[in-house]
Amino acid sequence: MTVMIPFEDGQKGLDWIALTDALAAGHDLPKGKVEDVFLYRDPDTLLNRSAWIDGMGLAIKCATIFPQNRASGQPMIHGAVNLFSDQNGQLEAILDFHLVTKWKTAGDSLLAARRLARPDSKHILIVGAGTVGRSLWQAYSAAFPDAVFTVWNRSAEGAQAFARDCLGVSVADDLEAAVKAADIVTSATMTTEPLLKGAWFQPGQHIDLIGAYRPDMREADDEALQRTRVFVDSFDTTLGHIGELKIPLSTGAIAKGDVLADYYDLPSFVRQKDDEITLFKNGGGAHLDLMTSRYILDVWKGRQA
Repeated sequence: MTVMIPFEDGQKGLDWIALTDALAAGHDLPKGKVEDVFLYRDPDTLLNRSAWIDGMGLAIKCATIFPQNRASGQPMIHGAVNLFSDQNGQLEAILDFHLVTKWKTAGDSLLAARRLARPDSKHILIVGAGTVGRSLWQAYSAAFPDAVFTVWNRSAEGAQAFARDCLGVSVADDLEAAVKAADIVTSATMTTEPLLKGAWFQPGQHIDLIGAYRPDMREADDEALQRTRVFVDSFDTTLGHIGELKIPLSTGAIAKGDVLADYYDLPSFVRQKDDEITLFKNGGGAHLDLMTSRYILDVWKGRQA
């Protein structure tokens, strides 16, 4: 029987730490097969992201992106995730698109931070006051419960709204000063020109880059990559696809060997010295949507038992 898992009810019982453990376990299975298909009707898009992991199952994440919806106050993105059985191909669940995306995106970054950031990190800066930033506040609060949070946003109004929604978060006016004061910097913006300068980074920091997803997008400059030990969630979805790494690799600012590991080599995700600077690029991928969907369904079934 196929179950329908909506956003609010689907969140009940979910746990950020348990999700990161599930993502880690998912990478112990055979490497997922991933394929993306785009259909266009300018300016609208249908995106299908598919993954198959032997031993876990199959998922197809479908999203419609209609930019003109914003003019009428409607959501720009709609979608769903179809989760299929690995044993017989049965459609096991249809999950809300935004539910899976929220938990996958922030959980992806949190898995890296749990391994690369200093456990005693106390000051966390969120760059970007959008929906993803709010999810990052929730996720990082679970792993670093004693941390204090600051948010920076291009729009002061956006940062202030974020601080009203997320209790205890303060607003930063000066990005450079805020970066220098942070133990962890997590960034989720839509910029194409780097906002974060490597010259600002301080010994012992962990940098988490989420926002860039197109070949022309970057949140950090060349020096940021040159001064840090660089990790990614997936070589396949980052190196040749996202400007954060594609551009500096093409110019020779960094070499492929400077990107040390992805999640299929989790034992390499370790901090070697307290004063080193680590950097993680969150590129996403349908295999992570599959792992997250399977975790959500498992929790859902546990609640129904």
